[in-house]
Amino acid sequence: MSPHLRGHLLLFDPKPVPVHSPSAGVRLLLAAGFVEVVRLVAVRWRYPAIPLWLLLPTLLGLTLWAVRGIGGVKLSHLGFRRWRDWTLIEKSYFLQVAVIANVVFPILLAGQLRRLGTDPGMSMFTVFVPYLFFGFYQELVYRGMVQLELVRRWGAPIGILVANVLYTFGPLHWNYFGSRASTAVPMFAAIFAIGLFFGVVYRRSGNLWIVAVFHAIGNAHIVWSVSLLHW
Repeated sequence: MSPHLRGHLLLFDPKPVPVHSPSAGVRLLLAAGFVEVVRLVAVRWRYPAIPLWLLLPTLLGLTLWAVRGIGGVKLSHLGFRRWRDWTLIEKSYFLQVAVIANVVFPILLAGQLRRLGTDPGMSMFTVFVPYLFFGFYQELVYRGMVQLELVRRWGAPIGILVANVLYTFGPLHWNYFGSRASTAVPMFAAIFAIGLFFGVVYRRSGNLWIVAVFHAIGNAHIVWSVSLLHW
């Protein structure tokens, strides 16, 4: 089968899974909890005094530091491998999906984007670019830190499932618990399905760049187009 098709079937070349110590795993979970608390506090007390274009990149930078500074784990251990170390399947899949997403999203959301073009408060710089960082942050925390450790402890099926439950119903999206059922149910279902897909892609490829960039692209396009600045 062509390597340009294998990625779409999640048939990535198997590679050794890095093994970290139980104590490092505990520290990774603590680091994930720490940055989520920082995020909640910052959003509650500092936003919008601190704009998104500053808040979200700073949050991502803190999280990248926490992986090493608190968890004691290298970023490459989480799957941030250099491009030259990617397989042909990974490179082809990544480039295909990235290009397709950046063509399909603007077409599907063209109506919303045209309306937003007249609103200076919803510019690419104030919303689109910051939410690229936020999508990246979510994958780093919930897949790279939480899922990685839960899979090490409990195996892939349970680890992926539990991490995705935390991602779907935890502090990232608990604002939907206050929404009407007609809104909350489809939103939770969509978030769970997309998160599960990302979790499986990450587990199969071992490449955190892939899911982080995909999430960032989708996050930025959707949030920008529908102006849903929910946390």
